[in-house]
Amino acid sequence: MQAVEKLLSLVSPTAALRRATRLRELGRDAEAFPLYAHAAKSGLAEAEHQVALCYFGGLGVPASRAEGARWLERAAERGHLESQTLLAGLCVHGLVDIGGGEKGGLFESDQVRKPDFDSALKWARRAADAGSAKGQAELAYVLTRGPERLRDLDAAHALYRRSADAGCPEGCLGYALSLAQRAADEAGRREVVEYLRRAAAAELPTAIYLLAVLVERGVGATADPALAVELFRQAAEKGLPAAQARWGAALMTGYCVTPDLDEAESWLRRAALAGDVDAAVRVGDLNAKSGQRPPNYAEAANWYRLAAEAGHKVAARALGSLHLTGAGVAQDEEAAAHWLRIAADSGDQESQVDFANLVLHGAGRAERGATVATWFERAASTGDLVAAHNLGIWLARGVGGERNESDAAKWLRVAAAEVPSAQYLYARMLAEGRGANPDLETARALFARAADAGIVDAQVALAEMMLNGRGGESDLIGAIRLFVRATARGHSGAMFALGAIYGGGHGLPEDPMIAQRWFREAAKLGNGHAQLMLARYLAAGIAGEPNAAEAIDWLERAADQGVEEAQQELFLLNARRTQSAP
Repeated sequence: MQAVEKLLSLVSPTAALRRATRLRELGRDAEAFPLYAHAAKSGLAEAEHQVALCYFGGLGVPASRAEGARWLERAAERGHLESQTLLAGLCVHGLVDIGGGEKGGLFESDQVRKPDFDSALKWARRAADAGSAKGQAELAYVLTRGPERLRDLDAAHALYRRSADAGCPEGCLGYALSLAQRAADEAGRREVVEYLRRAAAAELPTAIYLLAVLVERGVGATADPALAVELFRQAAEKGLPAAQARWGAALMTGYCVTPDLDEAESWLRRAALAGDVDAAVRVGDLNAKSGQRPPNYAEAANWYRLAAEAGHKVAARALGSLHLTGAGVAQDEEAAAHWLRIAADSGDQESQVDFANLVLHGAGRAERGATVATWFERAASTGDLVAAHNLGIWLARGVGGERNESDAAKWLRVAAAEVPSAQYLYARMLAEGRGANPDLETARALFARAADAGIVDAQVALAEMMLNGRGGESDLIGAIRLFVRATARGHSGAMFALGAIYGGGHGLPEDPMIAQRWFREAAKLGNGHAQLMLARYLAAGIAGEPNAAEAIDWLERAADQGVEEAQQELFLLNARRTQSAP
C-alpha cells in the first residue's frame, strides 16, 4: 500500500485524471479509482466528480451513497456544473442527505428520504445561472413541483424554454409538459408534440410514453395507434412501468400487435411489481379468465390481492368472488364479504349487490342495513329484477333494521315479472294478506308460474290451493301430481300431504298402506307432524300390526321438535303400556 501511495505521489493530479479516464474506458475500474482519488485529493473538481460517480455506482470501490454525495458536493462547491445539476436531481428525489451529518460506510442505509427541495433549488440555481441547460431544467422542475413557497410557474416555463432551445432533452420534456397546460388551440398542441418528439429522440422514457399517448389519441398529431403501440414498447424496454403496462395490455388483447399472452404477462408483471395496480389486475385476469390457457386461480388471487390491498375496487371484487367459490383460495364467505365490501364502498354497483346478498344470507355486517338497502334499491331502480327480489326479502325480514312488509311486497311484485322465487314469495304475501291485500286468484297464478320454473315450495303451495279449491276450482288429481313431483325433490311437506290425502277425507278412497308409507318418508326427513301421524298409525295398527315400541320412538322425536300433541300422546301411550304390564 505504501508503494502504491509513493508511486501516486510522483504522478501529477492532471495526469492521474487522464490515466484514470482511460482505464475506466477499458473497464478497469479497480485500477482507475486510486488515480481518481489521488487527483481528487489535490482539489480537481472533475476528479472529485468522478470519485463521486464511482461511489454511487460501486465502480472499483464499495458502493456508498453517502460518500458519493460528499464528493459530489465538494465538486459542486468548486463550480463543477455537472455535479451541481446531478446533486440537485438527487436532492429532488430524496436520494442524498446534504449537510445531514450522515456517516458513510459499507452498511449505511440507502433508503429514499423526503425530497430536499431547498438544497435542490440552491444547486440547480447555481448551475442554471452558470448557463447549464440541464441545470435550467432542474431549476424549472423545482419551481414547478416543489412546495408552494418555492413555486413560480411562469419562471419555470421560461427556464424550460431556454433549456429546450439549448437542446437539452430534459428541457424539451419539461417545456412540453408546461406548454400542455397552456396550449389552447391545435397549434399549441402540435408544439407540445414537437417538443416531446425532441425529448423522445434523446430516448427519455417518459417523453416516449407521453408521445405515444398523444399519437394514440390523435392530439397534436395524426392518430396512429400502431405507432403509439411501438412507442409504448420502446418506453417499456427502457423500464417505465406505465409503458410496460400499456405494452403488456396490447400484447394481451392483440391491439395493433400479434397477441402473445406469455409475453404480455411478463411485461404486466414488471409493471405490477413497480406499483401499477391496473397491471396487477390484468395479470390476475390472465391467470383467471384469459380463456386461452388453463386457469391458475391461486396465482390470480395473489395479483388481485396485491391490487385490492392498494384500493383497486375491480381487484377487490375479483378477490371476493374467488373467496365465494373457493377458486384458488379458501372458500370463505366472511373473506368474500370483506373484499366485496371494499369494492362496494368504492362505488362498484355489482359488488354492492353481491355484498348485500351475503349479508342477507348471514355473512358480513347486518348493522349496515340502511346502506345495503340503498345499494339494493339503487340497482333495483335501474331495472335489476334480482336486486328488486333481494330488496323485497331484505325489507320483509328486516335485516339490519325494521321490517317493512308493504315495501317488501312492492319490490317483490316488480321482481315477480321474471324472477321465479319472487313470484313464489309475492304469491305467499298475497295468499296470507301480508304487505298487500289478500288476492288468492293472483297468488294461485303466481304459484303456478313459479312451480313451472321448478320452485319446489311453489309446487307444494299451488297443490294445496288446488286441493282445497282456494283461488280457483278444486283439482285433486292435479294436486296429487304436484305433490308427487315435489317429493322427488325431497320435500317432506309434500310427502306429509300425500299421506293425509290417502289417509282419507279428500274424496279419494282411503289407502292406509300408502298413507303410512308417505308419513314414514316425511318422518325420516324430520317432519314433526309426519312423525306424529306415523306414530298414531303404528300405535293403532292402522296399516298392519300395532308396534307400540316404534310408535313411542317416533312420538319422542316429534316431541323433541315441540309438537305438543306428540308429548301428550307419548304420556298416554306410556301409561297404557305400564297398565298392561304384568
